Amino acid sequence: MPTRTLRQTVLSSARQIVVKLGTQLLTGSDGKLDAPYLEKIVHQIAQLHQCGVEVTVVSSGAIAAGWAELGLPKRPTDVSELQAVAAVGQRLLMTFMHDAFAAHQIHVGQLLLTRSDFDDRTRFLNIRNCVSRLHRYGGVPIINENDTVAVDELRFGDNDLLAALICNAIRADALVLLTVVDGILDQHNQKVELIDHLQDYESLVRDEMTALGTGGIRSKLEAAKLVTGAGEVAVIANGREPDVLQRLFASTEPIGTVFAPAPRKLDSRKRWIGLTKRPSGTLTIDSGAVTALCRRGKSLLAIGITGLSGQFERGAVVLVREQDGGHVARGLSNYSADELRLLMGKRSNQFEKILGRAAYAEVVHRDNLVMIG
Repeated sequence: MPTRTLRQTVLSSARQIVVKLGTQLLTGSDGKLDAPYLEKIVHQIAQLHQCGVEVTVVSSGAIAAGWAELGLPKRPTDVSELQAVAAVGQRLLMTFMHDAFAAHQIHVGQLLLTRSDFDDRTRFLNIRNCVSRLHRYGGVPIINENDTVAVDELRFGDNDLLAALICNAIRADALVLLTVVDGILDQHNQKVELIDHLQDYESLVRDEMTALGTGGIRSKLEAAKLVTGAGEVAVIANGREPDVLQRLFASTEPIGTVFAPAPRKLDSRKRWIGLTKRPSGTLTIDSGAVTALCRRGKSLLAIGITGLSGQFERGAVVLVREQDGGHVARGLSNYSADELRLLMGKRSNQFEKILGRAAYAEVVHRDNLVMIG
């Protein structure tokens, strides 16, 4: 789809969007929160809100705000120091957000999340329900990672991933990642207006991070991949561009880089299985099983499984990959890891004798399988 058509038909009709604000956008050269900029971007969000667009904000900046507030000479690196600085900064950040939105008679609600909130299906649904209810009340949800309790195994790594997971959880029409660059640059250092195939541009990405931020363009590409894989559109744009949000959603002006959505939209359940829940184990399959899954739309059978790693129970999400390591799918396993070690490579008519009970014919049924390759 041409970029002009995509902007006209998808972006201009979006009624629910997620906007991620990066740390660099929200801070000035002194490392403190940039209140004048925050007021400008809130004004833009308020205009969309008043036009009936439901906007969910994923905001970085708590650690940077706390760092400046406490007068520390540099960003802490110790986990307990980062947690304490975030506790100070999150209050300051939300005070700014509250005051800026209050000027437009809009209420805000705060959600602080960790990665494990998305791994648990019930909590995943609770996130969606809470955001939906805040929108019904006419409010704007402000979401951040809960840095005060997060440790390495719970962290998103960057709020770009958090924004993508939120976008998929609430099934928003578009994810807008606002940063301090104009978009993705090609090999000639020219901005790319439309990306249909993300893999064609991953090799061009330079891993650049700042003293304030924790991400970079690579994390934004990963976020875009999660959202477009679910069938929605993603954009990377320069948040310092005047009226960037209005210009993105109200015209065909070529602002930022737009990522084209996959042709099919995933429902909420499959978004959780295929794009949200972290796999508990990995199944390696042979070429015949790859063909059955990818070309014939079949379920995964034990006879095609050649390897298994991880320890998991029945009902866990597992990653399915080829012999060369390429990812094929994610799905819900009908068997535990211990059971699969007995069953892999076997035919389904042998299962009852091996397990001593009635058994499923499929390891992962097609209805519980999401292709990701």
